[in-house]
Parts: sequence; C-alpha cells; structure tokens
Amino acid sequence: MNDITNVGLNIAEKSTVIWNVADILRGPFKPHEYGLVILPMTIIKRFHDCLLPTHDKVIETYEKCKHLEVVDGFLTRASGYQFYNTSKFTFEKMLADPENIESNFKDYLAGFSSNVQDVLAKFEFDNIIKRMVESNTLYLTVKEFASSKGYLGPDKISAVDCGYIFEDLVRRFSESYGEEAGAHFTSRDIIYLMTDILVSGMNFNGDNITVYDMTMGTSQMLSCMEERIHQIDKETTVTCFGQENNPSTFAIAKADMMIRGGLPDNMRFGDTLSDDKFKDYKFDRIISNPPFGIDWKKEQKAVEAEAKLGENGRFGAGLPKISDGQQLFVLNGISKLADDGKMAIIQNGSPLFSGDAGSGPSNIRKYIIENDWLETIIQLSTDQFMNTGISTYIWVINKNKPSFRSGKVQLIDASHCFEPRRKSIGTKRNDITEMCRQLIVNAYNEFENGVYGDKKSVYCQSKIFDNEEFGYRKITVERPQRDENGEIILKKGKPVADAALRDTENVPLKEDVEEYFKREVLPYAPDAWIDNSKTKIGYEIPMTRYFYEYKKPEKSEEILKRIIALENEINESLRGILTISD
Repeated sequence: MNDITNVGLNIAEKSTVIWNVADILRGPFKPHEYGLVILPMTIIKRFHDCLLPTHDKVIETYEKCKHLEVVDGFLTRASGYQFYNTSKFTFEKMLADPENIESNFKDYLAGFSSNVQDVLAKFEFDNIIKRMVESNTLYLTVKEFASSKGYLGPDKISAVDCGYIFEDLVRRFSESYGEEAGAHFTSRDIIYLMTDILVSGMNFNGDNITVYDMTMGTSQMLSCMEERIHQIDKETTVTCFGQENNPSTFAIAKADMMIRGGLPDNMRFGDTLSDDKFKDYKFDRIISNPPFGIDWKKEQKAVEAEAKLGENGRFGAGLPKISDGQQLFVLNGISKLADDGKMAIIQNGSPLFSGDAGSGPSNIRKYIIENDWLETIIQLSTDQFMNTGISTYIWVINKNKPSFRSGKVQLIDASHCFEPRRKSIGTKRNDITEMCRQLIVNAYNEFENGVYGDKKSVYCQSKIFDNEEFGYRKITVERPQRDENGEIILKKGKPVADAALRDTENVPLKEDVEEYFKREVLPYAPDAWIDNSKTKIGYEIPMTRYFYEYKKPEKSEEILKRIIALENEINESLRGILTISD
C-alpha cells in the first residue's frame, strides 16, 4: 500500500508547478485569492486531459444526435466517462486565437456536461474569469496549464496521484487564506491506518460494499478505502457516498469521483448536521474526520428538533455542549451503519470524558457502550495533524462485534508508535509509517493485553476491558438538617436534607453501592444516607489513567550534580564575556 512518506517526487513537483501559476496572478489577485483561480483551473485541466483522446469522437457523436431530446447517454459512451465536452475548443486551439481567448474559453466551459457545470458553479468561476480578463491574466494562465508541465492526463497522473495533488493544492490555499488546513486535510498515513482497521475481518465475495464519509473534504478517505478494498479483492464493487459543506472541496470531491468512474450524484453538498442528504441510508463502512471543537450554533435549531424525535432521529441519545459538536457526527454515523457495519472516526480527547453523569456527552457514551458498539479506541501521538498538535483518537464503532469482542472494549495506546518527519508540515511532525501501522493493526487484530514493538523506541500497547469498566453510578449523599440544639429536624418522621451538606460520589458500576457507601461514607458521616431518586448512570473513558506508568523520580543527588554543572557552565560563560569587555 502507498504511504505518505513514499509519495513520488513527481507529485510534489507537479503540485508546485501548478501553484507557481500564482506568479502570473500576483498583483491582480491577492495571495489568499490564488486558490480561487488555481483550484478550478486544475479541475478543468484534469477534465480536459482525460477527455482529449476521445474529443473528436464526442464532437462527431454530438453532431449526429444533438437534435435528440436526450443525448447524455450517447455522449458519455463516446467520451468513456460520465461527463463530456461538446465544444470544438481545446486548450491548444484556444491558445492559437489569443485575441478571442475570453469568448473561446467561455465556449469551452459551456460545452461541459451538466454534472461538470455543477462542479464549476461551486467555485463561482464566472466572476473569477471576469477578473482574469480585466487583468490580462486569462491567456497566460491557460498557456501555463497547457504546457507539458501542466499535463494532468490519466496516462501520466493516476486517480490516487491526482488526489495527492488536489490535497496539496487545498492545503496551500488554506494556508494562504489563513484557514485551518487540517479542516480539509487528513494525511494518508492516518487514513491508511483507518482503512486497514475497517477492512479487517471483512468477507470479500465480489459483493457491493458501500462506504460513506460524512465530512468528506476532497474525498480522499473514500478513494483510499476503495483502493484498499480493491487491493484485497478486485472483483468487489465499492460504491462511495459523501457529504461536504465547503464549496471548493466539495467541487474537487465530485470532480474526482467523476474521473474515477464513480457515481457523482453520491457526492452531495450541504451541512451534515442540519441538512442530512442521506436520510434512511445504511452503509457497510463509514470513515470520517469531522472538525474538532467546532460549535453547532448555526445547526442548533435543526439538531434539537431532530433530537426530540428520539429513536426516530439521529440525536435522540443526547446532545453535547453547544461549543463542541464532535459527538453529533458520531451519532450521525451510528444512525447510518448497517446492522453489520463498522465505522472509524477521528476525535479529540473531549468525547472520552467531558460531561458529568446524566449530561449529553455522558449519555452519548452510555448509549454507545451499553449497546455494545464501541469496539476499539486508538490513541495517536501528538503532532499528527497539520493544524493541531493535540492528541487524537480513532474510535472504532462496530454494530456486529465478533463473539470474542462481545461485552469488551479494546484500548490501544499508539502515542509512541510513530517516526519523526524529516520536515514538518505545519504542526505535523510525526508519521505513522508502514511498520508503525502494522504494529497497531496487529494489536487490534490479536485483541490481547500486551505491548507491540520495542518499548525503548517505537511501540503500542493494548488493554482489554469489560464494558462496565467505564460506567459509574453518581449517587447523591444527603446529611440531615439540625436545629440550634444539634437535634435532627424531621418532616413526616423523616430527616430533612441539608442542601449545604449535600455531596455526590461516583461508584463504579462493578461495585455494590451499599458496600461502597458503608466503606467510604458512613465511617466519616454516620448520619448520611443515599437519595436513590437522584442516582444517575455515567460513562467516561480515562485513557491516560489506564496507560499511566509510574516513573521513579530522579535522585536528589543527581539533580544537585546537574545544577552545579549548569552553574559552572554559566560562570564560565560570564567570565568569558567579562574578559572580552575588559
């Protein structure tokens, strides 16, 4: 399988060559606007170079059938793709007539089939063309893309390689625009780990497998899943579905799907939380990296309305804090998993423990764990993403766990399973190499308590727990009110609770509440009692606590030696400075 560390230099070079069109745009366009030209032009050129070998055949077919009411079928068969272009122009022909570059270029764009028109509309490219004409940069831009360096035909650039190019261009655009590049970009090393987890245990019988990404960006997670499945079984049909609410990345995703021969109508535009485009759909596999720590204020009305539907909606299990919508995406994914489906979704640390018993976040964890859907959580190292250095986690949700995993959750600490990059990309300083990925996948597949790799260098650690390990009862401990004489105040023969003395205790689900109360509370407050009507069930997953390893403090003598050595070094430096000044 490909690895991010093995991306060919030609791909990086091709991306750089394309981005160098910015030299032409400098002045009329500001740096953060370069992508508004470069991204759609790259897609147009990719379409152009794919269609070029069948261009004459499409024109000939169009002349024969243009009088018919429905012509799409004839033209897609002639082009060999699910899109076509009926314009007589090519990039080469446009360059031969520089005086009419604007009208000819518009004629060329108008010749595209409607599904391509939909892609270009997301870029609002008409306004960009107008600015290029006014600044005399349209002809120069077309010329640059028409050069041998700008060639993007499938005979030279595969679909996977083109995906890399799109990813890199989006990253550059995001950085120049000041956007969080990671909002659109998940590096391939992480994606390939997720795909290997998702294909583990799958039965391939040449069947159709459906794959869904609810926040697809440029759709590279989907293309990697398709690639991985076909590496295992070429006869299996993979049908991809995705939703995205960023216009430019959606356009790239739909264009990429058309070029790869998939179903472009399965790529849908809209906000996943408030405008679900796949209502009542069920998928075999779900792979996604939703945004971290993003509020859901603009989706609040729609989300809360759906939550009131209970089991008939996606969000009946509970709602997270308005400032962090990650768990809403988890619930969305669960609602769309087939009965034997599996999902890998990236989260930050907050879904592990945020929220007390009875809160929305805790109730969501309760819903997942008590249904026995949580299969594995994999902690990755810090500095794995371009836009954040925080620890991240892959949650693996399985609607149909194998029997040996039933009632169990596997936690894998892979925070030490990485290789440092020679050159960082933003805050991404670490890679999950093929060797690292294999260690993690082996730990996942073997489902045992143990260490994989060398604890002195690169390794991961697996631990298995019962579902109940993560649950607790939050009990309310009451103490009686007393009068000025210290006597307990009664009402209807029962002590009146003193709110000022009220306290709570978290009792593990595995422990008997009464025994806990007798051991931990009554020795210190003999007059206390439990108000069982206030008891709530909560769940949290304290990864750090489970993998904490005590490190013996350094001896005071050794610390003193280091301090003395440091003082001597400082004194020597000061003496040198004073000698020079004298």
